[in-house]
Amino acid sequence: MPAPRHALVPLVAATALVLSLAPPAHAGKTLDAVKARGEVVCGVNTSAPGFSSTDSKGRWQGLDVDMCRAVAAAVLGSGEKVKFVPLNSQQRFAALQSGEIDILSRNTTWTLTRDASLGIVFAGINYYDGQGFMVPKKLKIDSARKLNGATVCVQAGTTSERNVAEYFLANGMKYKSVVFDTAEAIQSAFFAGRCQVYTTDMSDLAGARTQTNKPDDYTILPDVISKEPLGPAVRRGDDDWFQITRWTLNAMLEAEEAGITQANVDKLKAESKDPAIQRLLGVGDDTGKLLGLDKEWAYRIVKQVGTYGDSFERNMGPKSPLGLPRGVNRLWNRGGLMYPQPVR
Repeated sequence: MPAPRHALVPLVAATALVLSLAPPAHAGKTLDAVKARGEVVCGVNTSAPGFSSTDSKGRWQGLDVDMCRAVAAAVLGSGEKVKFVPLNSQQRFAALQSGEIDILSRNTTWTLTRDASLGIVFAGINYYDGQGFMVPKKLKIDSARKLNGATVCVQAGTTSERNVAEYFLANGMKYKSVVFDTAEAIQSAFFAGRCQVYTTDMSDLAGARTQTNKPDDYTILPDVISKEPLGPAVRRGDDDWFQITRWTLNAMLEAEEAGITQANVDKLKAESKDPAIQRLLGVGDDTGKLLGLDKEWAYRIVKQVGTYGDSFERNMGPKSPLGLPRGVNRLWNRGGLMYPQPVR
């Protein structure tokens, strides 16, 4: 419940007092290792356009890649201080558990089983997705309910593998699965005609369609058969690193909510009188000390990487190769599900 208007000044003063008296956060094991190494090691997909893939010059790009760069900007002062480790779906959790990577930012679905049994913890959701199906247009199929008897390509070790089995069972249909370890292998097989259907998250299907010379020859069916909340994960037990990762994502979302962009961040930092913007950009209260970071941690995220909106638009939005609408991934006050916890 918001405070009455006459109480805002005392509340601002009280908040500033709490922040000024708060002790600096203790540096956790992962943060110490990252600082000593001078880079964040981030596990990403081998190739998932929009989330993580390399451009013609071999540079990693995507929504998940930006998450990694944002953490590096906050912690190490530069969003370029990231080592990207491409992982297939079966490698990803072991790589995080063993300490091979610091963050798993690989369009990974947050489920109870994963969150409670793998020694990992999800820091938030950076994309709300759902599983769907892509088929060649020549099959003239307009609904997943017409896929009885189809040959379906699916990636091993993913939620997609179980979801498709449950969907066909629930609808009294049969199918033959063709399982592959990587997205690249599935795409190659599907576009070569080795299977009639490709099933994975809807965003992945849109990305896969950009990898063929004839994208108009394929249709993504309208049916969405699951919930797939995707987000970054870290090892369980290092609360300090978890907090940094979680609040990095929140900072990107809250900056967009406040009307900050990568283009106007310096102007707002210099001129804005809004306490929330000042606090976020390191001009007002020092929130960094609570995370074991400096005062300008969130400013660097926006300046070097951008807000969530900046990242979405260049990697997934209507003007990107994927051409996806923002949809449910809009901010909460614009009809979407993205509701950041306040950075204060």
